[in-house]
Amino acid sequence: MPSEHTEVQVRPGVESDLDALTDIYNHYVRETPITFDTVPFAPEERRLWLLSHPEDGPYRLKVAVDGTFQGNSQRILGYATSSPYRAKPAYSTSVEVTIYLAPDAGGRGIGTLLYKALFEALADEDVHRAYAGIAQPNEASTRLHERFGFRYVGTYGEVGRKFGRYWDVAWYEKEL
Repeated sequence: MPSEHTEVQVRPGVESDLDALTDIYNHYVRETPITFDTVPFAPEERRLWLLSHPEDGPYRLKVAVDGTFQGNSQRILGYATSSPYRAKPAYSTSVEVTIYLAPDAGGRGIGTLLYKALFEALADEDVHRAYAGIAQPNEASTRLHERFGFRYVGTYGEVGRKFGRYWDVAWYEKEL
């Protein structure tokens, strides 16, 4: 039986993806503690975020799309980014990475495809470390990061409040 993700393609994100990427992110804003944003975004509010991830350089946006076309477009299944870790210049060789999948796209290997493409794209960049903060509990994300060689470095206890309770964030790092 062929793998579920054989029809999935990964490519750089483009401006025409903005509505779909915003919809995916807003699902996590509204329904989960995975992001600590608490108010959904309009696509226009996310435009600068999208534009801050060009096709080259250390800050990338990779998008997974269904390989079949629906009309003139392909359904976006998820995305992965590398973004600045912190604003101060000495952090410029560190990135923070993240993945968001469409609610029905988990368990198909799409996160693996996205991270594989992202880390291949970063291989020739001046990036020394990647960091990931994972709101707890999130076993699927923890397993994905560990499969890619991330190691646990510590937990910020009760660092965010959402849905009327406090959440921990476990931090992981990967040498690039």
